[in-house]
Amino acid sequence: MKRKSSHTVVGYIRVSTSMQKDSADTQRFEILKLADERKVTISEWVVETVSGGKQASERKLGELLDRLKKGDVVMAAEISRIGRSILDIMTTLHRLMKNEVALFTCKERFELADNLNSKVLAFAFGLAAEIERQLISQRTREALALKKSNGVRLGRPPGSQSRSKLDGKQDLVVELMAKKISKASIARLLDCHPGTLDSFIKTRKLV
Repeated sequence: MKRKSSHTVVGYIRVSTSMQKDSADTQRFEILKLADERKVTISEWVVETVSGGKQASERKLGELLDRLKKGDVVMAAEISRIGRSILDIMTTLHRLMKNEVALFTCKERFELADNLNSKVLAFAFGLAAEIERQLISQRTREALALKKSNGVRLGRPPGSQSRSKLDGKQDLVVELMAKKISKASIARLLDCHPGTLDSFIKTRKLV
């Protein structure tokens, strides 16, 4: 019989594209099997589609980590589902451990819980993540210094415009504004932040 708990048990599923329904279903099946083995009930599911190199803070996982509390549990099909890079994974694991949130994975049978081994792992993950951040920062500084010494001008060329998710939609934005539709409504229609729309209008001189 499954145990009822006052703590939240989250089944976390991540796929790379919206077309990977089979992958999402497989992950859900594996998580349910693990929950059954541990005699716990999944109290909620977090499913997201993430492609590219988005960090946890930019994903639903980041929101989840913000609200989980001591004693809560996250279950995932495999460790790679919680991060897009070793640094991202280590940072997330360290954060989970720091907040005393347990993590269990199906594939590796990885366990991050309230025990001595997990605490040692948490320290190692946190240290490794900080070292990796410092190395990345150092490599970036060295690469920029090398470019500068070779006469490469750093930064965006004068007069150039930054890329925007609204590029290619100038005519539509102008048309909507001409119809006296509010910027807030336009932002919702175009699925972007109002600040992104404001910046796009100003930089493209649409007004």
